[in-house]
Amino acid sequence: MINLQSQNNNKGIYKMNNPIALIFGNGQDTAYLSKFLLEKNYQVVVATRRSGSSNNWRMKELKIDNNPNLIFEWCDITEGSRVNEIVNIYKPSECYNLAAMSFVQSSFDHPVSSSFVNFNGHLNILESIKYYSPKTKVYFAASSEMYGKVQEVPQTEKTPFYPRSPYAVSKLAAYWIGVNYRESHSLYICNGILFNHESKFRGEEFITRKVTKKVAEIKFKIEAGLPFTPLIVGNVESKRDWGSAEDYVRGMWLMLQHSIPDDYVLATGKTY
Repeated sequence: MINLQSQNNNKGIYKMNNPIALIFGNGQDTAYLSKFLLEKNYQVVVATRRSGSSNNWRMKELKIDNNPNLIFEWCDITEGSRVNEIVNIYKPSECYNLAAMSFVQSSFDHPVSSSFVNFNGHLNILESIKYYSPKTKVYFAASSEMYGKVQEVPQTEKTPFYPRSPYAVSKLAAYWIGVNYRESHSLYICNGILFNHESKFRGEEFITRKVTKKVAEIKFKIEAGLPFTPLIVGNVESKRDWGSAEDYVRGMWLMLQHSIPDDYVLATGKTY
């Protein structure tokens, strides 16, 4: 059974001599990153909203849900006091902010909440690190969406940004506040500008899962002699650089292993 209680009630579960990784978020990247870090003998603390508890199926699929070195804490990153509490308890060696309102289209419908989570939530984490654990290395999940209306091909760490959605704007604001805290407070902060990365754990609102889910549905209904509806998608002319989420989480970790923090693009270099 996965541990969902506060560390205050679970003293002795993690070994203080092992590095502690604190991960905010509970999507595909969190699951794969947790598995990767557990295999490297980290103590992994996953801080996620209560509404995200149903997503623990990913941990079960990866067979890590019963690992004694995996701890779950309830946390909404927009609640600064709770973020402070968790950072102060664990004082992690590494912190990965993977929490976000990440569906681009919904950010047009909910720009305020998207910005509040993606920017203010990250700022809460940085403030907590600054005051309670300034030696922690921080990774922020920035996005290739920040390039938006691309200014050059291929994009690099030096390419000018041109965001074209509220989601991208909020990610860019969080990117720059990370740079500011790195330079102003001498914190170790890396921004990972990741292009699309997919897996079987991708949320069903994303195109790769829309397609695979619909294919399975159509196959089932054809075999059962039932009618089915077609797949409806948006812009079929768009191109994306698609990589593997399982590979990309290793890249996140590698970014934090350098002696000097920096910002990195992670992509395959191929578009589809």
